[in-house]
Amino acid sequence: MVDYLANTEINSQRIAAVESCFGASGQPLALPGRVLLGEGVLTKECRKKAKPRIFFLFNDILVYGSIVLNKRKYRSQHIIPLEEVTLEPLPETLQAKNRWMIKTAKKSFVVSAASTTERQEWISHIEECVRRQLLATGRQPSTEHAAPWIPDKATDICMRCTQTRFSALTRRHHCRKCGFVVCAECSRERFLLPRLSPKPLRVCSLCYRELAAQKRKEEEEEEEEQSVGSPRQPAYLAGAICGASSGDDDDSDEDKEGSGDGDWPSRVEFYASGVSWSSFHS
Repeated sequence: MVDYLANTEINSQRIAAVESCFGASGQPLALPGRVLLGEGVLTKECRKKAKPRIFFLFNDILVYGSIVLNKRKYRSQHIIPLEEVTLEPLPETLQAKNRWMIKTAKKSFVVSAASTTERQEWISHIEECVRRQLLATGRQPSTEHAAPWIPDKATDICMRCTQTRFSALTRRHHCRKCGFVVCAECSRERFLLPRLSPKPLRVCSLCYRELAAQKRKEEEEEEEEQSVGSPRQPAYLAGAICGASSGDDDDSDEDKEGSGDGDWPSRVEFYASGVSWSSFHS
């Protein structure tokens, strides 16, 4: 690792350059002891299609955003504390190579690199940073992770009822618990998922039943222990909303994140130059 770079002029300049590229829309990144270890362009599998994203690996956080002008202007900054990160390498297929999943309690998503070497570099560097960060904070590795959203193009029919066929008029939705692509009828319910949001989120009918049953069981066990108390609304329904969707929840996070990207070439064309798209500092 490059801890010796902390508080050096070159490290400060690198971090300042990143802050400048994100501009006023990004958060300040310079902190005492923070080191920028590497950066590069990875392909992130978004809801509608895979898109190039700029990633910056620091010794305590992972930052990524949308590319407006490479090395000059970025937007939609996301910051992920490394102590919350778990990585999962994904198997190779003819259509999908050099992929791995970045998993956290709030969001999980798939990225891919230009080559096997770059994928291994990213994975090894991130895992080492996570190990050091957990050691420094005394935290245990996270065991609960948000389900990654299945891309829209993966299915033409609802993955729950398997009857509804999606079209220009029948839109896709995503269950926030399992990540499945579902129709409006199969995702009418809302349930409070504190790890993801302070407000009830869209869940599919199956996940709602499972979540409600789990909450009901917890409530009954709590009531048995207390054995006293005034009647109240069951906890498994508190914050849950049954009924049709009215466009309340944000089903287009990935679309907003990618707004302003322009017409990027396909993944093959994007990486076709043969140059290295990632660099790690030493």
